[in-house]
Amino acid sequence: MNRNLRGTLAWLSIAGLFLSPQLSVGQKIEIGGALGGMLYNGDMAPVLNPKFIRPGGGLFFRYNATRSFAARVQVSIGRIVGADSLTADAFQVARGAVFRNTIREVALLGEYKFRNYTPLRNTKNWTPYVFGGLAVFSHGLRRNSELPVNIAFPLGVGVKYEIARPWSIGLEYTTRFTTTDNLDGLRVPPAGAPKLNQSDPDRKDHYTLLCLTVSYTFYKVFCPPGSN
Repeated sequence: MNRNLRGTLAWLSIAGLFLSPQLSVGQKIEIGGALGGMLYNGDMAPVLNPKFIRPGGGLFFRYNATRSFAARVQVSIGRIVGADSLTADAFQVARGAVFRNTIREVALLGEYKFRNYTPLRNTKNWTPYVFGGLAVFSHGLRRNSELPVNIAFPLGVGVKYEIARPWSIGLEYTTRFTTTDNLDGLRVPPAGAPKLNQSDPDRKDHYTLLCLTVSYTFYKVFCPPGSN
């Protein structure tokens, strides 16, 4: 056996170690839904206030590129609210502002799983993961001068558990860091206007999702030739 042939066989053997699990079981495609609560963070809620939690959720499509990395497209909708009367801050109580808003979002997310989902039967698959990406969203308190959609940068953590193949459940916590200061409807008034009703231009508004997830993975077993 010459050197070139030995080298070729060695590379094929190494490649086989990585490819064989992928070829034996396909688990690339996953669809699911999320349901939970949405919270506002901004001028009326400098810290997350559980009194302001409202329903939120969405649907997602996940592509598991490898056992560690996945890409996800998600559409979400939820309500956010805020009220100065529900805080203990004297300035906010004097201001007396209140709002309700609806968020509609499309997000492209990348995920990194800390544990591998194995393709073996009778294996308890679970993993914590982190994710982040880019989202575009619309909301109901948009100013006339604003674009129809805004940009947000989601960043979150989650945990996923395969309860019974092909079904998995999970829990996710994520904050959408936005580029707008108008989710609560507060305006930055012109010079000379009373300061009581103005927003803080240095504080952007954000929204947070805490959701339970349910997903279905499309497993496909590839049988080797002659095994039928």
